[in-house]
Amino acid sequence: MLASLTGGKAMAEILNFDQATVGSPPEGWIFTMTGKGKPKWTVEADPTAPSKPNVLKQSGRATFPLAIKSDTDIRDGFVEVKFKAVTGSEDRAAGIIWRATDADNYYVVRANALEDNVVLYKTIKGVRSPLEIVGRKGGYGVNTPVLSGQWHALRCDFAGTRFKVTYDGRPLFEVEDATIAHSGMIGLWTKADSVTLFDDLTYGELK
Repeated sequence: MLASLTGGKAMAEILNFDQATVGSPPEGWIFTMTGKGKPKWTVEADPTAPSKPNVLKQSGRATFPLAIKSDTDIRDGFVEVKFKAVTGSEDRAAGIIWRATDADNYYVVRANALEDNVVLYKTIKGVRSPLEIVGRKGGYGVNTPVLSGQWHALRCDFAGTRFKVTYDGRPLFEVEDATIAHSGMIGLWTKADSVTLFDDLTYGELK
């Protein structure tokens, strides 16, 4: 289902995969990766889905599997998704991307259930670099519980050079970066052998 909601100055699109064909990738996406490997994105029925019956599942293995929403072009706005980290011995991660030009250039914020933290990065020419948090020198993201087998919500609001990360409804941190100043696509991200479920992808542009 794709719906539009008007809230303040932002127009939100909500995508929950419930009308897509189970066992296949949904239409309107670019399924790719940063690096090497073989990602696998499919729509699956899941009884725990926040909005039943379907979710989008990534169960392949690649450096960074990506699902990019090909019809989006947003500079200032937000992206939010509900996710469940299922399994993964090397990594167990879920992320959202924005201002993506292609599979090698984008911002990403991700939650990791093996590390229990949330980190925001820029990926430029395929190279991923963590970004410093406003008001703090050094460090690596923010430590917070990311429980496997449970649904969580990850969101980033981005305008100009400022990015605000919210996790499970709680403001977590902000980042300042001017590397990618142009508009781009939004999407979903995982890492390595992560098996991750996604539902209720919401995104919008500030008008």
